[in-house]
Amino acid sequence: MKLFDRSSSKAAPQELPLLPSPDIVLFPHMVGPFFIGKDAGVESINSAMSEDRRVVVVPQLEDPGGSGKPAEQTLNPVGTVARILQVMKLPNGSTRVLLEGEYRVKIDSYTQLVPPLRARLATIPAGKPPENTANLMRAIQDSFSNLVKGSKRVNPEVLRQVERADAPDRLVDLVVGHSSLSREKKLELLNSEDTSFRLEETAVVIDSEIEVQTLRKEISDRVKQRMERSQKEYFLNEQLKEINKELGKESDDSSGARELAKALDELELPPEVEEKARKELKRLERMQPMAPEAGILRTYIEWIIDLPWSETGGEIPSIDDAAAILDQDHYNMEKPKQRILEYIAIKALNPNVKGPILCFVGPPGTGKTSLGKSMARALGREFTRISLGGVRDEAEIRGHRKTYVGALPGKIIQGLRRLKTTNPVFLLDEIDKISSDHRGDPSSALLEVLDPEQNNTFMDHYLEVPYDLSRIVFVTTANSLHTIPHPLRDRMEIIEVPGYTEYEKAKISEQFLIPKQQRENGLDWAEIRFQPSAVRTVIHEYTMESGVRSLERHIASIMRKIAREAVAAGYPAKAEEEPYSYQVTPPRVRSFLGKRTARRDLLVTEQRVGMALGMAWTEHGGTLLPVEVSLFPGKADFILTGNLGDVMKESARLAHTFLRSHADSFPGLGSDAFEQNIHIHVPEGAIPKDGPSAGITITAALLSAMSGQPLQPGWAMTGEITLTGRLLPVGGIKEKVLAAHRNEIKSIILPAENKHDADELPKEIRQQTTFHFPATIQEALRLLLGDDAYAE
Repeated sequence: MKLFDRSSSKAAPQELPLLPSPDIVLFPHMVGPFFIGKDAGVESINSAMSEDRRVVVVPQLEDPGGSGKPAEQTLNPVGTVARILQVMKLPNGSTRVLLEGEYRVKIDSYTQLVPPLRARLATIPAGKPPENTANLMRAIQDSFSNLVKGSKRVNPEVLRQVERADAPDRLVDLVVGHSSLSREKKLELLNSEDTSFRLEETAVVIDSEIEVQTLRKEISDRVKQRMERSQKEYFLNEQLKEINKELGKESDDSSGARELAKALDELELPPEVEEKARKELKRLERMQPMAPEAGILRTYIEWIIDLPWSETGGEIPSIDDAAAILDQDHYNMEKPKQRILEYIAIKALNPNVKGPILCFVGPPGTGKTSLGKSMARALGREFTRISLGGVRDEAEIRGHRKTYVGALPGKIIQGLRRLKTTNPVFLLDEIDKISSDHRGDPSSALLEVLDPEQNNTFMDHYLEVPYDLSRIVFVTTANSLHTIPHPLRDRMEIIEVPGYTEYEKAKISEQFLIPKQQRENGLDWAEIRFQPSAVRTVIHEYTMESGVRSLERHIASIMRKIAREAVAAGYPAKAEEEPYSYQVTPPRVRSFLGKRTARRDLLVTEQRVGMALGMAWTEHGGTLLPVEVSLFPGKADFILTGNLGDVMKESARLAHTFLRSHADSFPGLGSDAFEQNIHIHVPEGAIPKDGPSAGITITAALLSAMSGQPLQPGWAMTGEITLTGRLLPVGGIKEKVLAAHRNEIKSIILPAENKHDADELPKEIRQQTTFHFPATIQEALRLLLGDDAYAE
């Protein structure tokens, strides 16, 4: 046996072409294909072919710069001189090179770092082997033989070369080069010049590979045995089943069929439901407990048993008691309260009347969801809700087919099972936020749920039997009706829940929000009083909303700061000795909440040419809509900006056409005004705006810009215009007027046909605001510009 490998100490050529290898670590005595796709590698191969067909293969390390180009820092310091056996061009443009490793070399220096790469090489001296070299080599040869025994991955010729290897380094190169070690381990053994280390490390890693392979085989054998045992049990169970059937014996009740049958006997189910449940129970009895479908049937029958089929809850309350509960929970809201009391009265006269389907529509924070809870309390019934915001899957309403893994009924059936009653108040929150996609249209599924003529036979996909939903009082909430499909909207009774005036907000704060937040922040032991002016300060300087959600947050913030001061002063420990009293004043509100955050529109008090103040409605309530018009010399171009919708753009062109056709009626309106460029802009351009109600506002702003006369300051308006000069009615009057009132507008123009809407406004708003009801555009413009600007 040779203790020194002469091939490892062969004198290296002074310089050779260099081939970077990004993945394969080539060892001496190893033959392997290389696929080269880069020009640099191809040029190195071409250079080697023109010399003596030898190239130095150097493993490429991770490129920290991410450039992907080999450089001194990205190439291993040790490589392998290889002989080119074959070069083949592939159809995809890459090159396949077959190389045979000969001996290891060190990279002394790089003589050329541009293609073709070249390097000056240095010989790796033969290392001194350990004293037990022969034993280590024999152990490695035996281990490698055991490792590759029966494996088709290693060529038998390689195994023979390993067994005939008579030098330590040659053995290491053969074994490591043809093993499945990690790239890091291969690089470590390639770079090492210590023969003892290489030999000992190879023995260790080969033994580790054998342990891993043995463990994998044991796991594979256990899995195979388990599968064979399962198949055997299934075969024997099937035989036992057939034997019991021949003998007329019942099978065991491990599936729980007897218990389910007993539960079904105790129920009074509708005939169709009972027939379906018994049928599925018989199927379950004939199945083996471990059969996959047995679990599905067992769960289905449990759902049938757990659902309420005839149970009802709550007694019909008296009108006075119900009214007291509604007044206790909510301030004002006369229309919703009256409708709930009407239902209670009809229910007392006709107990079999079907539940109403109410839809509360209004801005956020006006108490729509809490009104549903209060309705349940007034009726003495259970309450549940599901949020429909963002629901896209029809199965959320109708349920999944029970054949699917993990299938469940829809949210409505799930809610009834949870409440154990068939007549709860069921709130479908945010019905205007339903979406649809490839999984179905939930709004279409709701058509059956919310139709009193159909929902007594509602068919859930999971149950596959009709279920009576007609006893349920369905309540839905929405911020806007525009996004609700018409067939669905047609099935609901729409009840508007408008925004609140400042007076109503103050009352709600006093009666509901302040006591609630005092209790929730642990201050019910203290005496905390809000001055009326302090509440008005919060409303006027820190909120700009139709509802009271932001108002409640600010009151909660004040309470938290009071709680901190109280705890710092030693309360509530000394509350018995010295009662804690705190009075909230406007200066303290500003100290707690910081600078004013509610922005009042500057156009309210400004008086500029070409500016008018409109009123708009959004799903969040009313808002002011300023319109600005500017004229400048040009070719009569008409420019519209501010993210306007098609209807609003048409209103602008309609206003321009109207003024042009009636130019003679306005002394200050010369014909040259229509020859200039006109730019109409509605501020806050990031917000989309559309609708016809800005027609009168655009007309007034245009006339002001063209005549050079400003409009009356502190006026707001809304109304749709026609080409003949009529002023048509619009919707959302209360929300629009509330927005104007929040901004201290004192004069408002509404179409004549909206007068009845103004009559329904709260008394305090009608007393503080002057309303004008022109029937035509001309009357509205005369109010805004004065008689001098208008000529008959």
